[in-house]
Amino acid sequence: MEYIVEKIGMSRTITVPAKPVTLLKVVEVKVCEVNDGTAIVAYSNGKKTNKTVEGKQKKYDISADFNRFETMEVANTEAGDLDLAPLSEATVVKTSFNTKGRGFTGVMKRWNFGGGPAAHGHRFHRTGGSIGNAEWPGRVMKGRKMAGQHGNTKNTVKNEILSFDAENGVLAVIGSVSGPNGGLGRIKVVK
Repeated sequence: MEYIVEKIGMSRTITVPAKPVTLLKVVEVKVCEVNDGTAIVAYSNGKKTNKTVEGKQKKYDISADFNRFETMEVANTEAGDLDLAPLSEATVVKTSFNTKGRGFTGVMKRWNFGGGPAAHGHRFHRTGGSIGNAEWPGRVMKGRKMAGQHGNTKNTVKNEILSFDAENGVLAVIGSVSGPNGGLGRIKVVK
């Protein structure tokens, strides 16, 4: 079973020793159509809609608040509100979030390169240095660590569930989860 969640932030338990905990809020989701365990679901991401989305909202007869549609595994057998019962019995989940995007970064930030001397007369300060060989092979080898896009990649980790508040839809998982606070991601029940 999969659920769409919003990362609230991190905290810790008051037990000794304290454990790091990430709080996740289960997003309100409407199941539109169910086909052999997978379903088309609608949820809100707070962005404007377009004509394509408005057509889907009419087709599935849902309110204008639900403006995003995705396919995922659900416990429901028919359309309606999402069933949270499997989440209250779960012990381990896989959380998938996009990491924080850092844009185009240099080799020191992206790959933890040491850089060159910062004294006068040097031109090597924060650069990557030479990237190729001599005449042969006459090209840059694949996999060379260079400056480029850093972050904003999907990251999936397993987390144990500490507690689940079904009334408020807040899930507390042990450990950290990638991404910024307020970011949307998915959880999948493993056990």
